[in-house]
Amino acid sequence: SSHAERAHSTMMNADMDAVEAENQVELEEKTRLINQVLELQHTLEDLSARVDAVKEENLKLKSENQVLGQYIENLMSASSVFQTTDTKSKRK
Repeated sequence: SSHAERAHSTMMNADMDAVEAENQVELEEKTRLINQVLELQHTLEDLSARVDAVKEENLKLKSENQVLGQYIENLMSASSVFQTTDTKSKRK
């Protein structure tokens, strides 16, 4: 093969290498982004689970609170101390 042909194939190979290197970089970038997205999805799942747990806890506390409120009301109505101060005439 002539000198010109060899030079041409060397240039072609250099081009191929450049394209391959570019593809490699692109692939690495894509992989990095995909991993980031997956990580964010996991974070979101964790946060959702935590929100659900907090909501559940909140509901439990609310109902406990209602029970306590009811209990306190019952105690107050059963106690003469609160009944005398609770009458309308004394409030005026």
